Amino acid sequence: MHLAQLNVAHLRAPIDAPELATFVELLEPINDLADSAPGFVWRLKESDEDPTATVVHEYGDHLLVNFSVWDSIENLWNFVYRSAHLGVLRRRREWFLRMAQPYTVMWWVPEGVVPTLAEAMVRLDHLKAVGSSPAAFTFQEPYDSNEAANLPAAAEVRK
Repeated sequence: MHLAQLNVAHLRAPIDAPELATFVELLEPINDLADSAPGFVWRLKESDEDPTATVVHEYGDHLLVNFSVWDSIENLWNFVYRSAHLGVLRRRREWFLRMAQPYTVMWWVPEGVVPTLAEAMVRLDHLKAVGSSPAAFTFQEPYDSNEAANLPAAAEVRK
């Protein structure tokens, strides 16, 4: 099984605003770091031609989306907290609003499956409504892929 992860963030301003210039400058090097990190499988890209293009979801104003698949929770953890990504993460308050609700979710997918953004948003909504479970969890309360093996499809997760 592979680990899908989604995190969303509300930008403090439009992506092309001067106060987000440093964040935008960091996108390409951090995305390159992710793409070459051990365990990286896939990530959603707005554009193959423009590596700094960001995925902004219609779910809300200035909602930035980061959506990827990894081969293990350990490799995702190492990228997030043990690479240059951590320096950018520590500066997130400069660019993003604080979110009261969960803004990140993980779940297991069969190898070779690329989940959809719609499924990812369902998983995040499930986490908000039900809390951590094998269907939708966080680093703070992770679940093993074996616990997710017989879970329903994302469309049924909300029920």
